Amino acid sequence: MSDTIDQSFIDHFQADVHQAYQRMGSKLRNTVRVKNAVKGATTVFQKVGKGTATTKARHGKVPVMNVDHEAVRCDLRDYYAGDWVDALDELKINHDEKMVLANAGAYALGRKTDELIINALVQTDDVVPVNAEGMTLEKVMMAFEGLGERDVPDDGQRYGIVGWKQWAELLQIPEFSNADYIGDDDLPWKGTQAKRWLGTLWMPHSGLPVASGIRSCFWYHRTAIGHAIGSEVQSDITWHGDHAAHFVNNSMSQGATLIDGDGVTCLQAQE
Repeated sequence: MSDTIDQSFIDHFQADVHQAYQRMGSKLRNTVRVKNAVKGATTVFQKVGKGTATTKARHGKVPVMNVDHEAVRCDLRDYYAGDWVDALDELKINHDEKMVLANAGAYALGRKTDELIINALVQTDDVVPVNAEGMTLEKVMMAFEGLGERDVPDDGQRYGIVGWKQWAELLQIPEFSNADYIGDDDLPWKGTQAKRWLGTLWMPHSGLPVASGIRSCFWYHRTAIGHAIGSEVQSDITWHGDHAAHFVNNSMSQGATLIDGDGVTCLQAQE
């Protein structure tokens, strides 16, 4: 067997991994503030405070808002997902093992991306505490009120992620799932398991933290979380003669941080 892999195959495989990652790897990447092409091991996101409009005297100077600016640091880490493909094993199977690894690597890196974002969400101090009923309409309304009181923008960029048990509980709330309340266009059973409710896109996620039977769910605005990308998902395939196999490695460099805790609410629910 040749000791090199055709370059066109490598390019094709890299494209497959990237497409798989974009298609099914991460559910949360598109719900947060993203900074691409970061150089170095750390970057900063700018947090801008609220301005106040005032009057001025005729011919007087326009008053300055003196808006607070804060630089929020985000550290990046390198992550890898690799595996071996034995040359002779490929002769014994009836599927494309490299494509299987491409999808597996994309899933693994996608889960890591979501894990980074969830770890940033966990840092919020605003928590709607657990109760015996799990995810209830009352609990959602408490969080809704809190976001409004903190002037979190209601501009279509709010997202809610809940565990699958909490998603099942939401489906039992008429205001969430009944067409008489939300109309036919926003029913949760059309297409993927995601729906818009209360100006928020809600979706279930299996990676949310759970401790002592309590699941932490999150309701947040896109600008409250920063996701930094130093290197997009990329792949490398190397032939190792001593192993008589190819090593397929997928890697990325990313990080995430909480920019504004006021824009995130944690809803705790009993599992």
